[in-house]
Amino acid sequence: MTARAEHVGSLLRPRELIEAREAHASGDLDAAAFKRVEDDAVREAVTMQSALGFPVVTDGELRRESFQSDLCAAVDGFEGVTIDAWLWGDWHSDDVGDVRTERPAGLAVVAPLRPRRTVAAEEFTFLRGLTAAWTKVTLPSPSLMANLWDPDRSRDAYPSLDDFLADVLEILSDTVRELARLGCTYVQIDAPHYPLLIDPVWRAFYASRGWTADRWIGYGLELDNTLISTAPAVTFGFHLCRGNQGSRWLVAGGYDAIAEQVFSGIRAHRLLLEYDDERSGGFDPLRFVRDGATVVLGLVTTKTPRRETVEGLAGRVRQAARVIPMDRLAVGTQCGFSTSVIGNAITPDDQRRKLATLVHAAEAIWA
Repeated sequence: MTARAEHVGSLLRPRELIEAREAHASGDLDAAAFKRVEDDAVREAVTMQSALGFPVVTDGELRRESFQSDLCAAVDGFEGVTIDAWLWGDWHSDDVGDVRTERPAGLAVVAPLRPRRTVAAEEFTFLRGLTAAWTKVTLPSPSLMANLWDPDRSRDAYPSLDDFLADVLEILSDTVRELARLGCTYVQIDAPHYPLLIDPVWRAFYASRGWTADRWIGYGLELDNTLISTAPAVTFGFHLCRGNQGSRWLVAGGYDAIAEQVFSGIRAHRLLLEYDDERSGGFDPLRFVRDGATVVLGLVTTKTPRRETVEGLAGRVRQAARVIPMDRLAVGTQCGFSTSVIGNAITPDDQRRKLATLVHAAEAIWA
């Protein structure tokens, strides 16, 4: 199936859902009542996407604290996994200012992983009953979870990072197989940690765990490709960005330093790439994309209310088509609208307008 318009996955959390999550966390709202609020929010998100004619529909990741948190929520063995587990680092923005978030001191996998439930089965089964459109489920790249292995605190459970990631891969592979059994035909792997390697600070972080950048990318891609191979009938997307939280970003720079290794090495069918401003660099690295793969150009920003136009997006697509054929391109958002419950500094109206612009642009460009 070809989809010329796509958003990365997450949507802004409605105020009612945020308040219900807080009430549930404090014990003022029971689990059944909280689930009813979640269900209603997902229904509204799907209705909105369907009304716009969006070809790929998600549940907005509305049931998750953050895009990668569901694995920890479904699996025992971790300590200190608060929302800051996914937000630490130096975050930048010319619009809302810079912030620094420290890595939680107690964050670690401390016991062998024991799944309590399948990571995303409930999300998908509810979503598939709401729409006949192509539905997408997002999962974290296995090596993204390396952040949770601590050289000191994790060794009793997992003597090495490799041991830990082997179990992460097994759990995610079981998840993909279950999703495929339930009828899911599109899974997106979120892998923002690869573009972080254009930054010396993040290269040093992974090096401190015994992995040089080249070795880390090669190993990470091996895990990703193994995950992809578990379900040959499923379309896989692969999302790469430079950080997205509260309208801020983590690193800047083009894909040049990682493109040859990542773009040619990943076996995904669709690459969802961040290209919404000058931080993302040019389109030249697209020459390394594996033959047959579609590139979803993330031209629409989710970080600001900027009003993209069909004409502007069409012009950018024509530029990219000088490097990769037009029939292997699509348009999309640079990242999610709400990578975590925090969300970006835009309104639901901004979000809807941006999604509508993507649909209109796709119709105009590939008419």
